[in-house]
Amino acid sequence: MKVLVTGVKGQLGYDVVNELTSRKIEAVGVDIEEMDITNPESVNKVIKEINPDAVIHCAAYTAVDAAEDNEEICRRVNRDGTENIAKVCKELDCKMIYISTDYVFDGQGTRPWEPDDKQTPLNVYGQTKYEGELAVCSNLDKYFIVRIAWVFGINGKNFIKTMLNLAKTRNEISVVNDQFGSPTYTYDLARLLVDMVITDKYGFYHATNEGIISWYEFACEIFKQAGIDMKVKPVSSAEYPAKAKRPSNSRMSKDKLDQNGFERLPSWQDALKRYLNELKKME
Repeated sequence: MKVLVTGVKGQLGYDVVNELTSRKIEAVGVDIEEMDITNPESVNKVIKEINPDAVIHCAAYTAVDAAEDNEEICRRVNRDGTENIAKVCKELDCKMIYISTDYVFDGQGTRPWEPDDKQTPLNVYGQTKYEGELAVCSNLDKYFIVRIAWVFGINGKNFIKTMLNLAKTRNEISVVNDQFGSPTYTYDLARLLVDMVITDKYGFYHATNEGIISWYEFACEIFKQAGIDMKVKPVSSAEYPAKAKRPSNSRMSKDKLDQNGFERLPSWQDALKRYLNELKKME
């Protein structure tokens, strides 16, 4: 089996290629230098030359606040880029995994989101990722749409790295305590995506590490596990305004993983511990 992975320089793409390689599955990782997903000719040429059995599409425009001011480029990447890939996958009769987000929902209530719940995005980023989902469904039968949340990995920026960096210059930090969800460690997610891609159990899935927390609770545990003495002050989202509206409820049901025989990701505390150990090794 040969698998093409987009966004190989990002947090998830990097780990997916490593996971495929560790399982002796041929992996070809590309980023914008090798394939500009917003350019249909580039996508057509590169994917057909590689001729993969599956594409795991990790590349995306993920700057949530910046997307509010850059809607056109965000849509070009998240919707049009995804559609360009889906169309070539259809031509080649090739499987596709599209990585989506909890932001496709309205973020209200307290019930965990089910994969088939109605999508009513709160912001530009969520809307364009939803449009990417539609581009996949309308072009392909052999697809997996995997929604994730609160992502962290070795490559790129994330909440954990931000907290650790802030701790170098501050002894008190304010973090919102009214947004709830589950973190997703890309190392763990990569294993699940490879488990999926070798099957034909297509459809919509949710995948995050186990356990529900607020961002405030996440920050407290980061400092605790890292052995950093930091005062973390809980604040409301209203006290910490951002350009893009954030969901208060990012809880996602993973029952469909169980129903299809896929192993859930470990607890978020366990994932955090392993991640902090990986960061230490890189110091």
